[in-house]
Amino acid sequence: MIETLDNSVIWFCIGFIFFVLEFMMPGFILFFFGIGAWVVAIVSFFTDITINTQIIIFISSSLFTVVLLRSWIKRKLGKADVNSKQLEDEFIGKIAKAETSIIPGSGGKVEFKGTSWDASSNDIISAGENVMITETKSILLIVRSLKTL
Repeated sequence: MIETLDNSVIWFCIGFIFFVLEFMMPGFILFFFGIGAWVVAIVSFFTDITINTQIIIFISSSLFTVVLLRSWIKRKLGKADVNSKQLEDEFIGKIAKAETSIIPGSGGKVEFKGTSWDASSNDIISAGENVMITETKSILLIVRSLKTL
């Protein structure tokens, strides 16, 4: 009984850690691994199962909840994916600062809103120069030198 209690407490703590990490990391995925860990905690509290079975239950219940419930819960909580128009409004036309030099054909880095971003440009841009964001391609920012505007 003590070993079963230990396993269920360990899985409960693992689940709690996943829930805490969800608040620190975006994506709404770790939440479901926390659910999977708590499912294993409940099962291992009432039954005596091997560690291999516990891991299988954890993986399968986590993946099952991610696949079936993630998009539904995101819609219910109002955390649906940001549409591209909102994303463009946040970046396009804003000023960033080049962290590295950017040469046409090879990328560089810019700092925008306290975060370092990969950047590309058709202009020659030196490190420290202010640039304007003209386009986004996934996580790549397309920028122009303010000198050429």
